[in-house]
Amino acid sequence: MAEAPRNVLWLQSGGCGGCSMSLLCADTADFAAQLRHLGLHLLWHPSLSLPSGQEALQIIEDCLAGRTPLHALCIEGAVLRGPEGTGRFHLLAGTQEPMMHWVRELSAVARHVVAVGSCAAYGGIASAGSNPTDACGLQYEGDQLGGLLGPAWRDLADLPVVNVAGCPTHPGWVLETLAALADGARPFGAEQLDALGRPRAYCDQLAHHGCARNEFYEYKASAEKPSDLGCLMEHMGCKGTQAHADCNIRLWNGEGSCARGGYACISCTEPGFEEPGHPFHQTPKVAGIPIGLPTDMHKAWFVALASLSKSATPPRVKQNSRADHIVVPPMIRKTRRK
Repeated sequence: MAEAPRNVLWLQSGGCGGCSMSLLCADTADFAAQLRHLGLHLLWHPSLSLPSGQEALQIIEDCLAGRTPLHALCIEGAVLRGPEGTGRFHLLAGTQEPMMHWVRELSAVARHVVAVGSCAAYGGIASAGSNPTDACGLQYEGDQLGGLLGPAWRDLADLPVVNVAGCPTHPGWVLETLAALADGARPFGAEQLDALGRPRAYCDQLAHHGCARNEFYEYKASAEKPSDLGCLMEHMGCKGTQAHADCNIRLWNGEGSCARGGYACISCTEPGFEEPGHPFHQTPKVAGIPIGLPTDMHKAWFVALASLSKSATPPRVKQNSRADHIVVPPMIRKTRRK
């Protein structure tokens, strides 16, 4: 007898909906079929489901009453606690109750809770600046434990909130995480999360890994304007060597990433990325040395390596790094011995 599908309920809080839009860019155009293939049943999504109004509220009530098992509660967007802790900046339509009330109630009955995107995980863009809406993540405020549910909160499987961070998050990260959480034969454990609650399946990598500009990085042959092919770290603000994500290994829709599109990585999977303290397209420096060095490299090592690399940069690499197309192709050498 086939196992019953695992139920997923998706609610949107304070955000732009970008993670839902990203999810629709999954490798298959038939998103519903992919969910079914993974053994997941989407109970309701505010943008993708047909039920609305009282029908949607009934689905939520059935979950709270236990009539419908809730295996994964997905929250997209930051939780808005203002004004003055009432949560009334964001009410769930048709209820006159703050969204944060429903998130708390549903989190208590869900097998797992998933924060979809950096806003739901850490506060993200919604919490930037003076944060007038008192936005926060489900279990974090920035890089500090807390948030709506509090640092000690655990789900029915004794897991914290699973933070599928990113702005927007990658569709593969979401689907893979939900599939892992729903797999009763191979339960998802705390060891599969990193120190910030992110699935290690994607955040044990860096955005730097697999970057198409890595040859330029190795020689410190840097881009000087947005259209250049060179490395974006030294002058253009790229934080790919610090961002925990496999963006350049697991490409969006099989073919794209920020760096491949000519944009510097802004480290959107990290808490606090929304306020780096400098323009996103600039690399802050002290005495000509970038402040944001690779996560596991000492400054002295980087300076020594950069000096050596620049002195050994082939003319081909140097010229191509400052152009918007390949100016000098790799030379052809005979590969067979005489």
